[in-house]
Amino acid sequence: MAGSTFQFVRSGILWPLRWTYTVEFMEWNFRSAEELSAALRAGEVSSVELTDEAIARIERYDKSINAICVRDFDRARAAARRADQARSRGEDWPPLGIPVTVKESYDIAGLPTTWGMPQHAQYVPTEDAVQVSRLKAAGAVVLGKTNVPLMLRDIQSFNEIYGTTNNPWDHGRTSGGSSGGSAAALACGFGALSIGSDLAGSLRTPAHFCGIYAHKPTLGLAATRGMVAPVAPALPVDLDLAVVGPMARTARDLALLLDVMAGPDPMTHGVAYEAALPPARHERLADFRVLIIEDHPSIPTGSAVRAGVNRVAEALVDEGARIERRSPLLPDPIEAATLYMLLMLSNAAAGLSVDVYEQLRIHAAALSADDRSLDAARLRGMVLSHRDWVEANNRRELHRHGWRQLFAEFDAVVCPITPTPAFPHDHNGGLENRRIDIDGVEYPYFDQLVWAGMATMPGLPATAIPAGLSTEGLPVGVQLIGPMFEDRTPLRLAELLEPKIGGFQAPVVRAPDQASASVCSVKSPSRSSARSALW
Repeated sequence: MAGSTFQFVRSGILWPLRWTYTVEFMEWNFRSAEELSAALRAGEVSSVELTDEAIARIERYDKSINAICVRDFDRARAAARRADQARSRGEDWPPLGIPVTVKESYDIAGLPTTWGMPQHAQYVPTEDAVQVSRLKAAGAVVLGKTNVPLMLRDIQSFNEIYGTTNNPWDHGRTSGGSSGGSAAALACGFGALSIGSDLAGSLRTPAHFCGIYAHKPTLGLAATRGMVAPVAPALPVDLDLAVVGPMARTARDLALLLDVMAGPDPMTHGVAYEAALPPARHERLADFRVLIIEDHPSIPTGSAVRAGVNRVAEALVDEGARIERRSPLLPDPIEAATLYMLLMLSNAAAGLSVDVYEQLRIHAAALSADDRSLDAARLRGMVLSHRDWVEANNRRELHRHGWRQLFAEFDAVVCPITPTPAFPHDHNGGLENRRIDIDGVEYPYFDQLVWAGMATMPGLPATAIPAGLSTEGLPVGVQLIGPMFEDRTPLRLAELLEPKIGGFQAPVVRAPDQASASVCSVKSPSRSSARSALW
């Protein structure tokens, strides 16, 4: 066992801490997957040792965080032994032997997949999701599954089956959603990598709230089969808006895991095609052309997030990159937000019963034609006709063309992920009745999704990166949006920025016997209105 000096952060103040590691907290827990692979290759550690250490850390600390909702430790140890045997035969590739976690919404044979729905608490699929199969084929060691919100429809992670996941930086705040368990797990050192999914910022928001990295791939780049709500069949469908993607503590690890995940489903497009992503546009920060966006006309940007965006802008300027603060080439953000809400809610409401649909249709018909609010767009989206959906989709294609023109002049766009850092747990009432506090003023809870939708609606890749801490000591992240199918460009930009703006910082995580904080109690999500269960 070895001692080491780390920089821990609490309440916005850096302080050096000399820590002599115990068996629960040895030197490997916060190493990157890339570093762990090198150590495994050099014989400095075994996969069994890494796995045992990760399990010990989860067993000690996760009672306070509640990130790992389904443990699979016996099979993880067996997988670690197989990985060590493979290395002894001379086999070597990433992420062979690396402990990882998987979002609860992915099917893993023999483990429950519930999406937080109590009626499906006993549902156990018999086949792995395609991305789980790819992880296992690459030799990754799956420690277990991470917590999610009910039906993945919240930017908090709590449900009646598994309870609430707390933010490692402040247990009274959310870790985000819907991949909140994965983000919290990574921030706590519970494995080096995780896989999540993103429709409304579900990879990017938890990364922003917990201070880690995540990448929303280009729509369609990574196969999604088996990331499906119970008890629906795991079919190789092409999803609209939604993607699956990697989460990690470094930008290079994101790229490593994306290489495992990328590629079409072998049951469909994979019969004819392989993924062949182009290289990053540039290898030096000085060569990047970046558009910086701080403000959205639909919702204010909080001071802490604004400061994070500007830290990134300043780092780019210091390295000689060309930045601009506005461009007429940017597609209309108000229309983009409206289209995003229409498309997202029409998808979410597709399975409604006829009587609920009719009730919503009556409410939508009563809206004033002049009502262009996002709340009106959400209601209209839930009852969108196929004719109107086609029209909205055609407008989306115009936005995609606008983005292609923008990316002829710029290489990336830097903007917020949400208007604020992680907010206090709020489990009361329906989602449409909640509010988000932005510098002391309340706004509709849903409206904060416009930043996530900026990349989601046109299907663009977006990399979430840590951008420092707020004055309250909470992580602040930003997203780097890149050109379609040029995922390596924002990933490379994230890697180059990492040493300039600090990258991941480990929160102080205490075992339950060392702190008064504990897992929050869970209140049942409201089912009093049809609209509260549609996102």
